[in-house]
Amino acid sequence: MEWAIFQDQDPRWDEFVMAQPAGTFFHLSAWREILASSFGYEPIYLWAQESGCVRGVLPLFLVKSVLFGRSLVAMPFGVYGGIIAADEHAGRMLLAQAIRLAGEHQVRFLELRGNPYGAFDVPAHANGSTSLWSRKDLYFTFVSEIDATDEANLARIPRKQRRMVRQGEKHGLKALFDNGRLKEFYDVYAESVRNLGTPVFGYAYFQNLVDAFGDRCKVLVIEQEGKVIAGVMSFFYRDQVLPYYGGALRESMQLAPNDFMYWELMRYAAAQGCKIFDFGRSKEGTGSFNFKRHWGFEPKPLPYWCYSPDGQRIPDTSPLNPKLQWAIRIWRGLPLPVTKSLGPHIVRHIP
Repeated sequence: MEWAIFQDQDPRWDEFVMAQPAGTFFHLSAWREILASSFGYEPIYLWAQESGCVRGVLPLFLVKSVLFGRSLVAMPFGVYGGIIAADEHAGRMLLAQAIRLAGEHQVRFLELRGNPYGAFDVPAHANGSTSLWSRKDLYFTFVSEIDATDEANLARIPRKQRRMVRQGEKHGLKALFDNGRLKEFYDVYAESVRNLGTPVFGYAYFQNLVDAFGDRCKVLVIEQEGKVIAGVMSFFYRDQVLPYYGGALRESMQLAPNDFMYWELMRYAAAQGCKIFDFGRSKEGTGSFNFKRHWGFEPKPLPYWCYSPDGQRIPDTSPLNPKLQWAIRIWRGLPLPVTKSLGPHIVRHIP
């Protein structure tokens, strides 16, 4: 068995990811060009092969941040990441190379993000360097099966949330799946994340996602009387749907647009044959965490593993960090055009 850096487009990478139970949407090779062109990150995609057969993959990116220094991350802006391996030998080989690259590039830390579909056991294969690894228990993921019928899926949702879904219907909200409405979605999303105190991605990043993934990336907008008040960009992978980037206008919250939106997405996904609704990650104690629980989804810990070559403390990039609260308060008060202009320059430094 030998390892190599994945250079050219080779269908074997995605074929391996799709065939492995632990493979996720964020391990697909299209992210390599998307993140490189959108944020300037250097991709270092590692794979292990034996007699021409792929045995493991690890999509790494070298991130150079003025805020947090140099890092190697799998995957930036992805909920999931880390090593996918068909056997322990391939996994250990990829882990050893990631540790070597962390030293070679003199990064502050190496981060391998969690995977609820079968995470590679990092500390068990750290080869004596366990003292340099730390576990980040910041996130939980919310994954649930969905049925083929609306009746069965609606019955899974707790009674209070079913009432919220019907609120949207009573107010005449309309759901439209249309990637041609990307700009309208983006405007709502940008305002929504500004209100949360979070820098927004540039529009070009979302256009890159739509262009690269085609039918596997869909934009859903929610209208009231012809005006878009909410929207979500979702990814479709195998039999899974992953609502990923979403938001709603603050002044529309009394209409329960988010409940209506995610219900319409669930209905659509079930009709397309999806069996898994992956609500993604949230931090405990946040509004999104509580929202997903109210929908009947149970949180599952999503640990991330961080390696520091020289034993430095891993920087806390979470918005829950008390040291960042002043910046969040300032950001919330900025005019929307200012946050749209500045956000893309800031967010690339917070992968």
